[in-house]
Amino acid sequence: MIRILKTLNFTNRFFLIYSGIILAFAISFFLKWMFPIAQTLLVIALLISVLDTFILFSRKTIVEANRNHATMLSLGDKNKIFIQIQNKSEIKLSIKVIDELPEQLQIRDFAMFIILAKREIKKLEYEIFPTSRGNFQFGNINIFARTSGGLFYRKFSFDLKSEVAVFPSIIQMKKYELNAIKSSSHFVGLKKIRQIGHSYEFEQIKNYIPGDDNRSVNWKASGRCGELMVNQYEQQRLQQVYSIIDKSRSMKMPFNGLSLLDYAINTSLVISNIALQKYDKAGLLTFTDKLGSVIKADNRKSQLTNIIHALYNEKEHSLEANYELMYSGIRNLIKGRSLIFLYTNFESTYALERVLPILRKINKLHLLVVMFFENTELKELAEKDCITTMDIYSQTIARKQIMEKTVIQQELLKFGIQTIKSKPEELSINTINKYLELKARGMI
Repeated sequence: MIRILKTLNFTNRFFLIYSGIILAFAISFFLKWMFPIAQTLLVIALLISVLDTFILFSRKTIVEANRNHATMLSLGDKNKIFIQIQNKSEIKLSIKVIDELPEQLQIRDFAMFIILAKREIKKLEYEIFPTSRGNFQFGNINIFARTSGGLFYRKFSFDLKSEVAVFPSIIQMKKYELNAIKSSSHFVGLKKIRQIGHSYEFEQIKNYIPGDDNRSVNWKASGRCGELMVNQYEQQRLQQVYSIIDKSRSMKMPFNGLSLLDYAINTSLVISNIALQKYDKAGLLTFTDKLGSVIKADNRKSQLTNIIHALYNEKEHSLEANYELMYSGIRNLIKGRSLIFLYTNFESTYALERVLPILRKINKLHLLVVMFFENTELKELAEKDCITTMDIYSQTIARKQIMEKTVIQQELLKFGIQTIKSKPEELSINTINKYLELKARGMI
């Protein structure tokens, strides 16, 4: 009996029926003929309740549940979670499924409703969107089953506690891995770029195909063969590609639930994987007032795993970034000319002026690409219609901030420093395009 009471829950239908019966008894004080009707309704309701309870708590009423998800979840992506529900009973059941989600998601009203015929199995699917890295703890799966009578729920609780780590976006990494296509392709990423020139490693002589670069025609081979032949080159390999991430307070700004640091981390993982797919060496360095993760560029099979685990543990800091220390770390870590992607965020020309001499020094030794972010919310504010004086003031400030970003980009370009000014959500694809473009130009 105690077991039944612990798992017995009343439905809305139960309260409606018995509230109606109570109302009938109340009316019978004034209308005597209502009293026997109210008694009859009460007896019927009690019989249905007993029968419903007997069926629900019969040993033959069995429900089972199981949960499946990936071994690692991806930061900033929709991750699918699967639940399998099986009705082992000989009766149809209406099911309410409540999965105890990780507290980081802050979802308190999650529930799914299904109907299971006898002996039926159903697979449910839902998505979660993690906005922070770390360990996520799933709790029990609670199932509330009721019969067609619908007066009571029987609670089935399944101890399916599991812990899963949220890593930098594995989903994005695999998605953009398709962009590491053959060097002969003129289409990369999500947009078309011009492949200017070629790198310097000769591969073979092949027949001319319409669309081949006319400058690659081998006239001697064409004369011998009696048809046009072209030299085919392959992009240089084993070049060093470093992702350097600023973890200071300028990278704590949130966009769509993720911080700028999270976007930089996801992009660093994507570009590291693409570089390894293109047979280059990938490395990592993070910094604030002190150096963080330091991984020397390499192309070993374990390199991507090392980078994933290093990025997993990175956190934002509330301190200013020490660019002198970053420069010292680059001089000690990176030997030989390399491609360096610097993920940072300059909000004013004054912030750039303080570090510009250091960036110019780095650019003399390596090919430096500075990535900073467009403030999409400021752009929306700058384009919004003004109604009040305060709206005009806010829009003026927003436009000034947007113009300042453009000035920062022009200042970097003036000193030959490559730049990417990107919306946070487009950072990965813009970085891939830049990397493949620089390789195509033979600039690395």
